[in-house]
Amino acid sequence: MSEPATAPYEAEILMRVDQRRSVADNVLALTLVPVDNSALPRWAPGAHIDLLLPCGLTRQYSLCGDPADRERWTVAVLREHNGRGGSQFLHDQVAVDATVSVRGPRNQFPLVKAESYVLIAGGIGITPILPMVRELAAAGADWHLHYGGKRRSSMAFRAELERIDAQRVRVYAEDEVGLIDLEPLLGGSDAATAVYCCGPAPLLDAVAAHCANRPAEALHVESFVPRDVDESAGDLRSFEVELARSGVTVSVSPDASVLDVVEAAGIPVRSSCREGICGTCETTVLAGEVDHRDSLLTRAEREANATMFICVSRARTRSLTIDL
Repeated sequence: MSEPATAPYEAEILMRVDQRRSVADNVLALTLVPVDNSALPRWAPGAHIDLLLPCGLTRQYSLCGDPADRERWTVAVLREHNGRGGSQFLHDQVAVDATVSVRGPRNQFPLVKAESYVLIAGGIGITPILPMVRELAAAGADWHLHYGGKRRSSMAFRAELERIDAQRVRVYAEDEVGLIDLEPLLGGSDAATAVYCCGPAPLLDAVAAHCANRPAEALHVESFVPRDVDESAGDLRSFEVELARSGVTVSVSPDASVLDVVEAAGIPVRSSCREGICGTCETTVLAGEVDHRDSLLTRAEREANATMFICVSRARTRSLTIDL
């Protein structure tokens, strides 16, 4: 089974588009190889990379190829017609032999050891789940995948998944059978089964609700969009942040993020999505209580108060001390 996480690899790698192929309606798979033919960093199922696009945008995509392949990485990109332009640029402007800078891999969705697994994917949320299926099948683990989409033609990698083990893969095409019925899958309080889910926010919310009686550590989710935050529930007053390694203290106003003021103070810090979904700006918390507003940490991790994503999270106390 995979290690609990993949260590972040922060150097930028110049890569070339080796292959483009359509894997479903509006879903493009890109295979990337390093320009200098060097061996790529290791990764485990659940990992993602940053694509630093020539148009100036940075986007995160899950690796969905073979973790043992150190020569190439594969990502799948859904064309978002109402998105911010990154997916459309990749679909329309990035041809075979084009180069793109890549940063990563990073893993906020690691596959942990468990007695059994329920995997739930909605739409393009199948991308981090696919390598998990391959690894679990190869290990002879007890797993089942429930994969939903609007229609069969929109569901990437469906045929490959069914070839791996058709008895363990159930496909829910919404135009044929409706949405996934979660109650028979997740009802009860089974602590031995790890539940993994990636997909649109309504699916993640429904899965979380059905897992309310399970231990918090049994549920693992990944979102491609920021979670809704009730601004009225948090404290939007100003607070102080001590940067322990830098010996600097900064003030964060209600209309700024910790990341904003750290950057303004000239302290170097990695960041990417600025929405609390990619994990790039994760920072160790040394003192103070965090108002977590990210879409990554589990309930147990939030309660541990050991780390925060400074692009979105704030302070519940008058001050924080972080390891920067």
